[in-house]
Amino acid sequence: MRAVTAAQMRAIDAAAVARDGEVALMRAAGEAIAALIDRYARGDGPVVAVAGNGNNGGDAYAALAAYGGARRRIVYGDPSAAGSAARRDARERALIAGVEERALNDIGERTGVGSSDARSSPPDTGILRDAGLILDGILGVNARLPLDARSAELVAAIAASGAPVLALDVPTGIDPTTGAAGERVVRATATIALGRPKLGCFFDAGRDATGELWCAPIGMRDDDADGVDDPPTHVLAPDEFAALLPVRPDDSDKRSAGAPLIVAGSTQFPGAAVLCAWGAARAGAGYVTVAAPEGAAAALRAHLVEQVVVTYDERDPDGAVRTILDLTNRCNSVAIGPGLGLSDAFGTIVNGVIVGTDLPVVADASALYHLAKRLPAYRDKPLVITPHAGEFARISGKGTIAPGQRLTRVRAFVEEHGIVTLLKGSTTLIAGRDTTHVNATGTSALATAGTGDVLTGTIATLLAQGLSPIDAARAGAYWHGRAGHAALAHRKRGVIARDVAEALGEASAVDPVSQKAGIVEPIRIF
Repeated sequence: MRAVTAAQMRAIDAAAVARDGEVALMRAAGEAIAALIDRYARGDGPVVAVAGNGNNGGDAYAALAAYGGARRRIVYGDPSAAGSAARRDARERALIAGVEERALNDIGERTGVGSSDARSSPPDTGILRDAGLILDGILGVNARLPLDARSAELVAAIAASGAPVLALDVPTGIDPTTGAAGERVVRATATIALGRPKLGCFFDAGRDATGELWCAPIGMRDDDADGVDDPPTHVLAPDEFAALLPVRPDDSDKRSAGAPLIVAGSTQFPGAAVLCAWGAARAGAGYVTVAAPEGAAAALRAHLVEQVVVTYDERDPDGAVRTILDLTNRCNSVAIGPGLGLSDAFGTIVNGVIVGTDLPVVADASALYHLAKRLPAYRDKPLVITPHAGEFARISGKGTIAPGQRLTRVRAFVEEHGIVTLLKGSTTLIAGRDTTHVNATGTSALATAGTGDVLTGTIATLLAQGLSPIDAARAGAYWHGRAGHAALAHRKRGVIARDVAEALGEASAVDPVSQKAGIVEPIRIF
């Protein structure tokens, strides 16, 4: 599904309103929000909504109207705000349903915040502190930074409460398009995106403030944003990942099940080839072949039992290229780079193999150093490159990526060079010619040596099993992030790359999609 800018969301919302009506959409949003309340609420405290004067506040009213649990329901809102017809409908239904309404101005000095006027603190402002869950319905997708003084005051009150928070659409204080943070920010336990997830929830500092991210589609459509802020950006939802993941046919043999060739490792860094091969195997490859220098063979064979190790003489790079290209005749894809060196000999090998094969290729690590000199030769080739920020700065020739410029930079690079690019980071970006994908999975546990080699092997298997370069890259990144989280759940501390490879099987199983109120499984941000 699309991860949208504020302008794209407004276009999608307007089209949905024209089709289904604003009242119906807000009622659907309320049901979706209500379905998550008990999941995140603590103890037996009330669910308390802080409702701004726009439709984000209307969604908060709608949620309390729809909530059927046992908790007391309280909304802080402005009874005098006219708002839209949908907001008026939501408020009316909430009051009929027994929701207690209190004036928004009642949130004040008792929470430790408030304007500098002499307003006295009413007796019920401590309710925020005692809440089981707070619904942040202050601004939503129409937020602008810096926040106005009253919105900033409300954000501070929520923060001072210490209660868990479910943000509606976007945590208040976060720019919905860029993820930039204001001086005061709601740090949500979870966020529920209504219609489509907002792009700002995937980038720092928005990612940190969002918590666990859910999306309730409520009948909205991606194509209603066509032509707005193009090219589009997408994010995989769990059901979309499951549909992308290749299924091994019953009549498969070991090569048709996926036969990647791993060109990796050196005398100094044999472990990179081992981890890449393990990643490929645990991703479901039927036959993994590793081509490595003769000096690395003993170490590789000590660790790789099911995988075949074939050697070449790195001192004869032209002969090495011939040996490796001969191996490609029995393989379906190539992974190249992990653990190779930066010598001219390895440069000849890397570029000779990539130029000489028609198989899809994923290139990482040392291969990025070498192919940077030959970028025009690889335009529109079935190639995925997987740089981290430092490698991207070099390969792009444009230097270090400035804060907030990752999306712009990777799009510009792909437009110039026509190469599918997976830019690693706390939010990994996968860019192709016509679209960009943000990866929502992952954990800081992946910040350890060798996990990138596992990712390269995973992508190599997906390429070998027939996925296009862009699909193999986005599915591989998503899967790798899930595996990192699964490994962390088992080990809690000290996750290493082999743990991630071992967790790929578990991480391929997608939780059932929740059908309640049309909510999809969370687009998890860990």
